[in-house]
Amino acid sequence: MVKARTGAAAVAAVMVLALAGCGNGDDEKPKSQAPSAGQPSAGKSQKSPSAAGQSSAPVEVIATSAGPEGIVLTLNSAVRDQGGFLTISGQIKNGGTSAFVQTAAWRGDEKSASAASVAGATLTDKAGKKRYYVLRDTESRCLCTSGITRIAAGETIPFFAQFPAPPASTTEVDFNLPTFAMATVKLSG
Repeated sequence: MVKARTGAAAVAAVMVLALAGCGNGDDEKPKSQAPSAGQPSAGKSQKSPSAAGQSSAPVEVIATSAGPEGIVLTLNSAVRDQGGFLTISGQIKNGGTSAFVQTAAWRGDEKSASAASVAGATLTDKAGKKRYYVLRDTESRCLCTSGITRIAAGETIPFFAQFPAPPASTTEVDFNLPTFAMATVKLSG
């Protein structure tokens, strides 16, 4: 009888600890969509569309770019991280009347493990005459938002992409995601 009670108490304790570690899911994204460990998240733009819509705080817009079929790319930040990275974050909104299926051009030409992503994005430092590509982890996954397969009409989804940081003397770069017009952004941080 004592062993049964002790076993039941142990199971109950494990269940309490397991449930205590569970969150409501609003503060975490799947690992393929979040910046790698040690990288800052992009704040409000990293939350799910429903959570982002609940915030009353204004989000800074540093650039916008029109794409195909009523798709609009809004850039909210271009921040240098202390580790030598530059993180671009923003939102992609489907302003059209029908669902938009992601184009393969967003992934880029490079063969990688980042299907349905924004891995094809680039930064161009005109002053330094260099082009920067989205960083990859050791398994060839982009350090960017992935899993974008379809954007419903009226839907807004957050995105981010991480690049090697241009030299400190570079104050602006051109951001390009294939199928969108080039957007010039000022760097911060």
